[in-house]
Amino acid sequence: MSITDIKSAQEFDKVIQEDHVSLIHFWVPWARECPTMNDVIEELAKEEPRSRIYRLEAEEVKDIPSKYNVHAVPTFLFFRRGQMLEQINGAHPVKVVTALKSLLDTPSDALPVRQVNQEDIHKRCKKLIHSNPVMLFMKGNPENPKCKFSRATIEIMNTYTNTKYSTFDILMDESIRQGLKEYSKWPTYPQLYINGDLVGGIDIIKEMHKEGELEAILPKKKDLDTRLKELTNQSPVVVFMKGEPNHPKCGFSGQLIAILSPLNIDFTTFNILEDEEVRQGLKTFSNWPTYPQVYAKGEFIGGLDIIKELQENPELLSALKPE
Repeated sequence: MSITDIKSAQEFDKVIQEDHVSLIHFWVPWARECPTMNDVIEELAKEEPRSRIYRLEAEEVKDIPSKYNVHAVPTFLFFRRGQMLEQINGAHPVKVVTALKSLLDTPSDALPVRQVNQEDIHKRCKKLIHSNPVMLFMKGNPENPKCKFSRATIEIMNTYTNTKYSTFDILMDESIRQGLKEYSKWPTYPQLYINGDLVGGIDIIKEMHKEGELEAILPKKKDLDTRLKELTNQSPVVVFMKGEPNHPKCGFSGQLIAILSPLNIDFTTFNILEDEEVRQGLKTFSNWPTYPQVYAKGEFIGGLDIIKELQENPELLSALKPE
């Protein structure tokens, strides 16, 4: 069998629901160990005709890595019928080969289901709830609601044209579907959150909409320039990067964090992979086409090359702490 590249969240969702064991390799081109592991799984695909092996470039398919706790590459996830069977983090060829062959040799009704730590689920729930000011957990998505209550909620939310909201399809993640019920102490869906606080389900949403109370608490859209000005001024030094300081998602972002961390200065980071509007808008705002980008006191300093040049001179500290 040949290896197939997964190019979208829709393709990923389809693959993990298949009625056989699927191995998915999360990788990026710049990580030193990923090409080696690509060679390993290519050989494995040739040797094991029963296998279904896929690759997913972690930076290109938005939301999937964070949804499944993939914080570094290479990472290998094993699925069947929507259930995660096993996860292997790091470049461990023997583990990957052994795990796949073992799962393929195990009868379907005896396949293990990976146990998810409840504390990890609660952390994921909290992160999702706070990922956007207005967050709706529903069945399906706004274009294709999968239950009448979710459909009714979308109809209400779409009347507020001056409010931006995000959604999460709980049908695509059983651990979040069950975990959020416990986290929020709310047993049904949909669930609406505003600024991290639970508003309620469809009955409360309908009532608040009818009484005009929902509009009063919904945050209004800000134009992009206003958002970017606020983001670039949120702290004395702001870094716009791919990933987080402890889990950079590209080599350039990792190099920048390695330069800034020893300087003993406070800086805030913004993961541009989680907000496409900011990712594209900031390129125009700063007149700089690539990431990472560094701002000091609201002023654009530069990207990695400029930061390296300032470090060599050395002028970096004075640039990051302007008078």
